[in-house]
Amino acid sequence: MKLNIDMLRDLTGAFGPSGFEEEVVEVIGKYCRGMNVANDAMNNVYAWLADRDSTDQDNINLNNTGRVPADRKKPVIMLDAHTDECGFMVQGIMDNGLLNMIMLGGMDLASLPAHTVLIRTESGKKVRGIITSRPVHFMTEKEKNAPLDIQELYIDVGASSRAQVQEQYGIRVGDPAAPEVGFEYDREHGMCFGKAFDNRMGCACIIHTMEEIRKLEQEPAVDVVGAFAAQEEVGMRGAAVTSARVQPDLAIVFEGSPADDFYYGKEKAQGVLGAGVQIRCMDKSYITNPAFLRYAHELGDTLGIPYQDTVRRGGSTNAGKISLAGRAVPTLVLGIPSRYVHSHYNFCAAGDVQAAVKMAVEVIRGLDSHRIDLLMRKDILGRGL
Repeated sequence: MKLNIDMLRDLTGAFGPSGFEEEVVEVIGKYCRGMNVANDAMNNVYAWLADRDSTDQDNINLNNTGRVPADRKKPVIMLDAHTDECGFMVQGIMDNGLLNMIMLGGMDLASLPAHTVLIRTESGKKVRGIITSRPVHFMTEKEKNAPLDIQELYIDVGASSRAQVQEQYGIRVGDPAAPEVGFEYDREHGMCFGKAFDNRMGCACIIHTMEEIRKLEQEPAVDVVGAFAAQEEVGMRGAAVTSARVQPDLAIVFEGSPADDFYYGKEKAQGVLGAGVQIRCMDKSYITNPAFLRYAHELGDTLGIPYQDTVRRGGSTNAGKISLAGRAVPTLVLGIPSRYVHSHYNFCAAGDVQAAVKMAVEVIRGLDSHRIDLLMRKDILGRGL
């Protein structure tokens, strides 16, 4: 599978802090060619493939009272990734023209000063700002070593008064802001650079996976629904809606996971750049389905898909919501190790993105009634609810 670099550029470059994912929604719609696509009032996006036996691209309807798609007879596997990125919201405008801000999602305060952001006004205009930093010339030794406080960081758009900010720049309280970073692909080394790899790389994985499923000679034993969820960074809110709407029987969650290869030695690192897809065994919100984990290991070992297992002491993904939905959903989390997530600048390896897609495709290809029963744990009592 060849990565669509233009899609990666468009997805990662889209403006989309939590609650303001409209640009990301538009990009997803652009690249889900030949698929049925719908969105809801929360900026969640749903994509599914048309029935191969029908020439009607709208043969599966979006049912407001039922599942997405509504009229299906096979088990459903939902592919999840969240669309939002960590960002900011204007909380107030100072008399001197500086903007108070709050964070949308969790970012390390130490990484913020002197970095640029884009503020999107109500009219849609984007205004460049710099997160304030005090020059060392004006700092005491105590101030140099003091921890940062978000209430002491501001966004400077170059204005000198509140009136100027409001009247000339069109900025008002409640406007969102996001990091300003361009995407680059180092083809020689297979390295991606940009912002929001958590989790626009996961969004790309959904689209690539569905494109590969469409190419399979034999139709899979499951219906595949892509669910692009909003507002993960502020509490996995979108996934609560998508899992209720789709009502999946199985799920694969794609996530831009923090790489840890610079922080731990080889014997401890579990998020190594270039070492393959990261399979998450657990985190604070989720413990994987053991049968799903064994299945992924079997595929990786048999087909030569590079993978690495991780047990996370902290962190969470949409799996925390999805796995608890309905009658419980067996969920596999596939991560793309990405350096410096929840900051302005990220690196990830193209090969790890491809490994994540390959693992997901092979999981879906290999599903049959027996394997699905194992994942649903019907083998324990011989029956399920």
